[in-house]
Amino acid sequence: MKPIIGITMGDAAGIGPEIIVKSLSTEEVYGNCHPLVIGDSKMLKRAAIITDSNVTIRSINQLEEAEFQFGTIDCMDLDLLSSDLKFGEISAEAGNAAFQYIKTAIDLAKENKIQAICTAPLNKAALHKGGHMYPGHTEILATLTETEDFAMMLTSPKLKVIHLTTHVGIIKAIEMINPERTYNVIKLAHETLTRAGIVNPSIAVCGINPHAGENGLFGNGEEETKLIPGIERAKEEGINASGPHPADTLFFRAGRGDFDMVVACYHDQGHGPIKVMGLEAGVNITVGLNGGVIRTSVDHGTAFDIAGKNIADERSLLEAIKSAIELAPTIK
Repeated sequence: MKPIIGITMGDAAGIGPEIIVKSLSTEEVYGNCHPLVIGDSKMLKRAAIITDSNVTIRSINQLEEAEFQFGTIDCMDLDLLSSDLKFGEISAEAGNAAFQYIKTAIDLAKENKIQAICTAPLNKAALHKGGHMYPGHTEILATLTETEDFAMMLTSPKLKVIHLTTHVGIIKAIEMINPERTYNVIKLAHETLTRAGIVNPSIAVCGINPHAGENGLFGNGEEETKLIPGIERAKEEGINASGPHPADTLFFRAGRGDFDMVVACYHDQGHGPIKVMGLEAGVNITVGLNGGVIRTSVDHGTAFDIAGKNIADERSLLEAIKSAIELAPTIK
């Protein structure tokens, strides 16, 4: 049976509604899953007009009402937004709504009513203005699933990256890295790749300092104290891990196929290479959530500057939906 993928609308002042309508105007999506949008129907209807789409937006209150027919988008309508919500503006209304969409999706996933969550982008400033003080989707998901050991993974056709730290400043990020975190993220990477069918996946860890410290020449021994003990522990358990490797060459090596996954130490170290490899094909995956909750996302922001102009590219969302289908548990 096809998995039900819950697609959250994100910040409706951005491009989320547009890329959802464009993606769900693709018949192939319905051939592989049952898509359910969690958001506000009025915003999808506005997006359908903007994108000149022929789809019908169908508002429902319960999952059981969904029909999952191509040409009709089923929307679990939380009805939280004003019909005159302005594009490209930060608002508490849109920030709170984006939070409520993901909360509803998590509740459905916990009840096994949907098999995976795919998120359109939210705006962090709007989220905070709406009263929800989280750095982003990943931290919301971790809190609402009561998960402590989780990680952000980014994928593109030629590169997969998982992060030791994400939405914190660089000084704080280095402070947060320790052998336990290094080991846990390597283990999450190994388990994720193994479940995806990769036998004995090769996992390479980036250094923190230039040239991975160059044997103590750069930095204050962070590689030796924060990374190497975690790598060695993983290797002792039979995980095919290596490093720390110099980041300035590691991503090139991984892109040509030397490694199955790269462990990045901080946000920009991992995000930059993925986005250079192809922003439109990038997918953000939250790994390690309790209850087996699967979450994928586009690897771009709300793009307030182009919202409402029918120029947003839906390819990253299509890739995120595809990844959600691939990771979703089998339905019997």
